[in-house]
Amino acid sequence: MSVMNARRRRISGIAVTAATALGLGTLSACSSDSSAAGTAGNTDKFDVVASFYPMEYLAEQIGGDHVNVTTLTEPGQEPHDLELSARQTAGMGEADAVLYLKSLQPAVDKAVDQSGVKTKIDAATLTKLEDHGDVEHDHGGEEHADEHAEEEHSEGGGHALDPHVWLDPVKYAEIAQGVARAFEKADPDHADDYRENAEALAKKLSGLDTAFKNGLAKTGSKVFFTNHAAFGYLAERYGLTQEAINGLDPESEPSPARIKELQEEARADGVTTVFYETLVSDKTAKTLAKDAGLKTDVLDPLEGITDKSRGEDYVGVMEANLKALETALGAK
Repeated sequence: MSVMNARRRRISGIAVTAATALGLGTLSACSSDSSAAGTAGNTDKFDVVASFYPMEYLAEQIGGDHVNVTTLTEPGQEPHDLELSARQTAGMGEADAVLYLKSLQPAVDKAVDQSGVKTKIDAATLTKLEDHGDVEHDHGGEEHADEHAEEEHSEGGGHALDPHVWLDPVKYAEIAQGVARAFEKADPDHADDYRENAEALAKKLSGLDTAFKNGLAKTGSKVFFTNHAAFGYLAERYGLTQEAINGLDPESEPSPARIKELQEEARADGVTTVFYETLVSDKTAKTLAKDAGLKTDVLDPLEGITDKSRGEDYVGVMEANLKALETALGAK
């Protein structure tokens, strides 16, 4: 795996605190709980509750016609902000399996622990999560930055592991294989079909990985700016460096010091674009771009699919992400 991303800026407060500060409560007013209530269990299929879109996609692709998949996170809802109703929690207990990514949605973690669902599939246990959280971007001092990071870890200053693992097609494929094994064990009558579907999905993800490798092999720059530190795995996989807006809420204005810093980094690294995403405000990204003389574009962390998504499913949106990165980084 590439080590180019060792210069990444520490994960923003958005990515860390949002994933640790939520509890079990009432579903957000911007969505309904119809997708997970009343249809989560007691069907004539293998009933799977998925926590959010990347898990939903895996369940549908692997399960095929044998599964009834419901999701806890409505299209357009930011998954970090998810809160659950009592009805959703009860519905989860009626399902045959729940597929989730522990630490991304604390409300879901709590509900899973409290539920009586027999098969609990934690995607975080099916691949290796990494700490992308505390290495500063440094021009010409990467070796020193790496040593500093190692010292902090040795002193016990660890950070939350990055949960955005689905944005690396290779790691996502590892998770898919684990999900298939869990389905086979829980529903052995359809094990052959689950294996076959998982193999077909693996081919799709392998093709996606190849497309990213080829598309980003030669670029004018290796650094991209984003307002959400979700792309650490993708950056590391393909030799890129992610620069997130550090410690700022998506709705807030970037500080003058941070704008100046980004302006300097943009000039040094040939950065052309500040990326924003579909499920949060683009205000911060556009403010940064205006003040730094940069363009803006969408880089979708694929936490949900909406009408605004540049693709109908995981593969389609990832292909759109690749095109956006090729353009921004000056792919040759």
